[in-house]
Amino acid sequence: MSRKKKKSFIIGTIGIILALLWLSPFYLMIVNSFKTKREIFTDTLKLPKQFTFDNYVEAFNQLDFLKTLFNSILISVVAVVIIVIFSSMAAYALSRRKSKISGLIFFLFVAAMLIPFQSVMIPLVSIFGKMEMLNRIGIIIMYLGFGSSLSIFLYHGTLSGISKSLDEAATIDGANRFQVFWYIIFPMLKPITVTVAILNIIWIWNDYLLPSLVINKEGMETIPLKMFFFFGEYTKQWHLALAGLTIAIIPVIIVYFFLQKQIIKGISEGSVK
Repeated sequence: MSRKKKKSFIIGTIGIILALLWLSPFYLMIVNSFKTKREIFTDTLKLPKQFTFDNYVEAFNQLDFLKTLFNSILISVVAVVIIVIFSSMAAYALSRRKSKISGLIFFLFVAAMLIPFQSVMIPLVSIFGKMEMLNRIGIIIMYLGFGSSLSIFLYHGTLSGISKSLDEAATIDGANRFQVFWYIIFPMLKPITVTVAILNIIWIWNDYLLPSLVINKEGMETIPLKMFFFFGEYTKQWHLALAGLTIAIIPVIIVYFFLQKQIIKGISEGSVK
């Protein structure tokens, strides 16, 4: 075996091992979602004795899934759309106006990614509580704040590779700055926009901590918040929780599957340029 083939074989073997390790939690989740409560605790790794969808039906009903799904979609989609709009406009302004102030503002946005949510959690909820914004609108504004830093960073990297001559040509033709951005520049940001949207929708969709602090009204819970229904003080319904988790991740996996090429392309452009 030549040196090149041996290297390819080793890399391929390592890739397969890593893939199996990555897929093992999904295997455990899906397999155990078909088991009864007793079967999960007696033998976690083996296949269930009988494949039935009773757990899925019960989890679907107890979660009030359609209503909960609507809440998650509403908050996630609105938050991501706002993040895309504001982040792209902010990054455009920062990339086109080269000055010490714009550089400082961009640095502050990047530095904000290092601040953990737990350090601002209590004062943030306290301030929004005094403003009576512990609701859907409040949580969307919070997501805008937490999602803007990475989004602006990615947009800024891509915009730095787009020539300013396009702006100048459009301006000569009579377009104002707003028209230059939305009709000329923004359509060129499609790959990075898809990346920003997917990266944000994944963490917003799966977020539990922030909704648990902000959303206190019954009937407005998101899917991660509603999943806590299966874990009581004395009982833990793992068979229903795993079935509910399987149902909950399906929409995100479908979206990611169809847009994965755009995501990889957008991250590469945003980081390299």
